[in-house]
Amino acid sequence: MSGLLGDGFGATHGMIKNNLIWVVSRMHVQVEHYPIWGEVLEIDTWVGSSGKNGMRRDWLIRGRGSGNVFVRATSTWVMMNKNTRRLSKMPDEVRAEISPWFIDRHAIQDEATEKIIKLDSTAKHVDSNLKTIPDQFLQHHQLRSIILEYRKECGSSDVVQSICQPDEGSISPGENVNMVRGSLLLPEIINGHHSLAGALHQWPTKYTHLLQLRAGDGYEEIVRGRTTWKKKL
Repeated sequence: MSGLLGDGFGATHGMIKNNLIWVVSRMHVQVEHYPIWGEVLEIDTWVGSSGKNGMRRDWLIRGRGSGNVFVRATSTWVMMNKNTRRLSKMPDEVRAEISPWFIDRHAIQDEATEKIIKLDSTAKHVDSNLKTIPDQFLQHHQLRSIILEYRKECGSSDVVQSICQPDEGSISPGENVNMVRGSLLLPEIINGHHSLAGALHQWPTKYTHLLQLRAGDGYEEIVRGRTTWKKKL
C-alpha cells in the first residue's frame, strides 16, 4: 500500500535508484511491565520524521484484554549507501515518497537524548567473551530500559570486546536490601554459596556499555548503550 519494495530493507523506488538502504542508528526500549505466560499481546507500530535526514519508528506492546502497556520503544533510522557503506542525506524524492505515511505521535513522550559516554579499558568490567553482567545480578533483576547508539557495522567473523561500567550512584536503598532481621544467616549464604546472597547484595541499577571491534592494534566502536534494571518481585 505504501509503495515500499519487498526487498527486506523497506526501500522506496527513489532509494533503489540511489543505492540507499535503511540502517538503525539509535534505539530506546522501556519495559513498564512484564506479561504473564500465555497472555495475548497486541503490537502497534508507526513511523514519523526524525530531523532532516532520519525516520523514526515507534512501538507499543499492550495486553489485548487489559489494554495495559508493557513496552514502549522508539528507534531512529538513517540512510546508508549500499555500495560505499557511508551514511547519506535523504533525497527529496525519497522524502516525498515516505512523508505521507509519517504520524506525529511518540511512544516515549519525553524521551531525553541522554549522552552515552565512551568507555575505555579502565571500566570495571572488560570482557572479550561478551559476558559482563554477573549471573547473580540477572537472577534477581530484570531489564527496565535500554538505549543503544549504533556507530559501525560488524560482521559475523569479527572479534569484538564488551566493556561495562556500573553507575555506583544508582544503588537504591529501597530496592537493595543488605540486612536481614531475625536469625543469623548461615555461613554458606554469607560466603556467597546461596542465591540469597545475590538477592541481598547491593547492585547498581544503571550501567553504561560499549561494544567495540578489534581493528589492527586498537578498537573501533560498534555500539554504545545504557541499561536500567529493577529488582524482580
